[in-house]
Amino acid sequence: MTAVDEVRDSTGERGPRRRRERAERGFTAVRTALTAWLSRPLADFHLILATCGTLGAIGIVMVLSASSVSSYSPGSDSSVYALFQRHLLFCVLGAVVFWLGVRVPLKRIRALSSTGVVVCLGLLALVLTPLGSKINGSQGWFVIGPLSLQPVEVAKVALALWGAHILVVKYQVLHQWRHLLVPLVPVALLMFALVMAQPDLGGTITLGVVLVALLWFAGAPKRLFAVIFAGGVAGAVLLALIAEYRLDRIMSFLNPDADPLGKGLQANQALYALADGGLFGKGLGQGQSKWMYLPNVQHDFIFALIGEELGFVGCLVVIGLFGLLAFVGLRIAVRNLDPWIRIVAGTLTVWLVAQAAINIGYVVGLLPVTGVTLPMISYGGTSLLVTMLLFGILANCARHEPEAVAALRTQGPGKFGRLMRLPAPDPYRPPSKRRGSGRSGQAKGGRPAPRSARSAAAPDRRRAAPEYGRRSTPRGGTRRGSSTRRGHR
Repeated sequence: MTAVDEVRDSTGERGPRRRRERAERGFTAVRTALTAWLSRPLADFHLILATCGTLGAIGIVMVLSASSVSSYSPGSDSSVYALFQRHLLFCVLGAVVFWLGVRVPLKRIRALSSTGVVVCLGLLALVLTPLGSKINGSQGWFVIGPLSLQPVEVAKVALALWGAHILVVKYQVLHQWRHLLVPLVPVALLMFALVMAQPDLGGTITLGVVLVALLWFAGAPKRLFAVIFAGGVAGAVLLALIAEYRLDRIMSFLNPDADPLGKGLQANQALYALADGGLFGKGLGQGQSKWMYLPNVQHDFIFALIGEELGFVGCLVVIGLFGLLAFVGLRIAVRNLDPWIRIVAGTLTVWLVAQAAINIGYVVGLLPVTGVTLPMISYGGTSLLVTMLLFGILANCARHEPEAVAALRTQGPGKFGRLMRLPAPDPYRPPSKRRGSGRSGQAKGGRPAPRSARSAAAPDRRRAAPEYGRRSTPRGGTRRGSSTRRGHR
């Protein structure tokens, strides 16, 4: 041992260095194990199931805690569990809808998207007639006995699926503005107008997120998004000036202390609930905000109750789950070969994560109140069913990754596949090239197609054959059983 080592031993410097080395080795081992697990064929499918199940479980618990006070009515026979029982019923129906989203072939879903858009436009128009019902100041509901339907939630799904279909069909000419924008943007603007006529600003904002995500994943020019952003800001200012209640929301956001017991009540009470929770919260069922201090807590402001009862740690868990959803959803979009699945997976992921960000943003005071629910956690009927359908479609997209298709078709459906009786997904086969259409990377007129279109066409053809076990012959070579081999017999 050298004198330097003796000095280090005497001063205690070797101990911290060894601890740092152990920590680095442990981090490397965890990263290696996580990378190995993520490389499994059905890793994304299992992560979607786990994320959906965890968010749903948190939602059931928090709705039980939040709705007990709202359900209680003195002098009546109503149970304190009335709203919770309705939410539990919608969760059961949502599980069926989730199964349908995973079970129905994606080709069938894509084929029905055009019909779905037409039906949704009709429903959005009918809800403005006396057939629709007005709830919370918005005539956007069909109420039939104890059941209700909000057409805008279904319209978001139809726009996402149909918009991806249109953009994929026209990918060779997307460099031309009229083909990029028509008919997608006019149909979306018609939906915006019908939803704003209800009026429903939150639904319009979510529809806008779906439209922007479709154009982004289709490879639209960036200057188009600058125009959309400027138009969105101008439209928001105009809508705020037209309706007094929207202007009140903006003013209360800019100055929440101007009317703390009136227009700014919800925003201020949400912040008080978050502050009372501290690091670990007061405990489940112990929150005070649900005792009519925070109106509508089980709907739009349930994240405030999470912060009050589960604290900062509970809020981090919820935010982390949506961050995991963003990672898995975009990973599904990247790993798929079918360009329609890529656009759909990316759009649905952005929609869910953006809706959660908007809800959490106005609860913590970063955005004006818009009335958007927290996916899978807020109390709701149509919104919960649609959200579970989106998770089912994402899980279906995860099963169509090349590695997942190969594993499911060779090794069997697996435990979850057998439990849900899921059929083996079909491998992606690029569409046959038409005569006279030119090279796959060329659009009509000889000009190159958009970069996203070329990456969705040519690389897919190169990768499709080896992923699904097709036999390929090297240039200049021969297959087994050819005349060359028979000559050696």
